[in-house]
Amino acid sequence: MYTPSAFRQNDLATLHREIRACRLATLVSHGENGLQASHLPLLLRPEQGEYGTLYGHLARANPHARLLAEGGEALVMFSGADAYVSPSWYPAKAEHGKVVPTWNYIAVHAHGRAEVFDDAERLLALLRELTDRHEQPRPQPWAIADAPPDYIDGMLRAIVGFALPIERLEGKWKLGQNRSAADQHGVRSGLAASLDPRDRALAQRMTDR
Repeated sequence: MYTPSAFRQNDLATLHREIRACRLATLVSHGENGLQASHLPLLLRPEQGEYGTLYGHLARANPHARLLAEGGEALVMFSGADAYVSPSWYPAKAEHGKVVPTWNYIAVHAHGRAEVFDDAERLLALLRELTDRHEQPRPQPWAIADAPPDYIDGMLRAIVGFALPIERLEGKWKLGQNRSAADQHGVRSGLAASLDPRDRALAQRMTDR
């Protein structure tokens, strides 16, 4: 990921928070048949390894599962808040007009090599943790134990799990840090006034930074 120094985020705790906040990650690997991409909810265990370890699962029939088992490097992408930035929000537009549109965004890339597993107990523990994470806010959370055991056993046979120790972690917080303070304020104000909640979310991230 191309990351100029002004946009680089190296704080591990901040990167981990962004990973946890991303509900659906993109896993990319390359094999003899080209690129494979899968969109997955993942778990982060920060205490495992230098940068943490990611856990997830794939359908056994997914060719990506076989590719991961071959041990090649994988890339996992986590997308955060993002928004289009209009040149009209820059005070510099009125001064000299030398402004163009851009896109502000937050992204984290994790690199590593996965270990694939199909042990039923290990898979079940992973699925319980994933399910509990996403069911917890609901008034009546669903649990794996609510389904018939033989049905769950069949589902477990249809998937494989993986653990991906993170070997390299990159963060890009492109939030207008290369612009003047006045231009940054103009962008925050423009985004905060938007009717689109995604724009307002990005404005808040600019303020938090």
